[in-house]
Amino acid sequence: MNNNNNILTNDNIISYDSLMKGRSTLFLKTVVFLFAVAVFVLCIFLIRALLTQPVGGYFPILLGMLAAAVPFFAGARETLKILHLIDHKKAFTTLSLHSLRRITYYGVVISLLYGGGMPYIYRVAQRDDAPGVILLGLIFTFVPMIAAIFAALLQRLIQNAIDLKSENDLTV
Repeated sequence: MNNNNNILTNDNIISYDSLMKGRSTLFLKTVVFLFAVAVFVLCIFLIRALLTQPVGGYFPILLGMLAAAVPFFAGARETLKILHLIDHKKAFTTLSLHSLRRITYYGVVISLLYGGGMPYIYRVAQRDDAPGVILLGLIFTFVPMIAAIFAALLQRLIQNAIDLKSENDLTV
C-alpha cells in the first residue's frame, strides 16, 4: 500500500509533496541568508574602520564597498522573494519576472560601482605593490555581471513560459 509518493507513519499517509513543501528551497534560502549576514558583518567592520582608524588612500575603496552593499542586500531580498514564490508554486508569474528584472539591475549596478572604482584600485595597487588587489577588484566586477546575465536569461525563459501558458489557456 506504500507507493513512492506517500510515506506511511503511524497509520497516517502523508504525501511527499506536503512533506517537502518549503524544504526544496531551504538550502538556497540558507545560503542567501548566510551571504547576507557575512556582508553585513563586513559592512560593520568597514564602518568601524572608516570611523576609528586612519584609512588614508583606502577611503574611496571602503566607501565604494559600502555603497555596493546596498544593491547586494536588495538583490538578496529579491532572491528570497523568488524562492518564496517557488515554494508556493508561483514561480511562473509576473512577480518572479519583476524580481528577476530587479536582480539584473542590482547586479549591473554593483558591477558598475566596482568597475568604476578599478582605476583608483589600480593606482593604490601600484603604489602598495599589491597586484592581487586588482584581481580581487576584477572578481568583484565580473561576478555580479555574470549573475545579472543569468537573471536576464531566466527572465526571458520565464517570460516565454508565461506566454506559452497563456497561449495554451486561450486554445483550451
